[in-house]
Amino acid sequence: MRRERIQAVPSWRGVSARRDCVFLQKDASQPGFRGLHVARVLLFFSFSHNGVTYPCVLVNWFLPTSDDLDPDTGMWIVEPETDEHTNERPMEVVHLDCMIRAAHLIGVSRRHLVPRHLRFHHSSDAFRAFFVNKYADHHAHTIAF
Repeated sequence: MRRERIQAVPSWRGVSARRDCVFLQKDASQPGFRGLHVARVLLFFSFSHNGVTYPCVLVNWFLPTSDDLDPDTGMWIVEPETDEHTNERPMEVVHLDCMIRAAHLIGVSRRHLVPRHLRFHHSSDAFRAFFVNKYADHHAHTIAF
């Protein structure tokens, strides 16, 4: 794959905001998902300092719930990082070079059924945990094992 479109827009097709999820490099010495972070892209921007332009991404993080894969699905489970005092999702700016590719998350519904009225643009906020879908395509399977 040479190119992939990752979007962070306030209105997608006139319905709602679209904020794609991505894999970001955490530790190149660790294999597979252990060397990655998953984040939701909120904004792409750049700034210049001393004649150098820095392309950046504003993100919310997803943290792994365990050091191992889920035994039933073979996928990693992540949950949104929240501040323990305010219960809000912290934001962080990272360099665009850390981004690897898009990540596909699937909501973990546990014992409850997914509500029929749930719309796709609310899914990132509707679940407490998500499977990192390594079966989305060949590239995801290769890097998120």
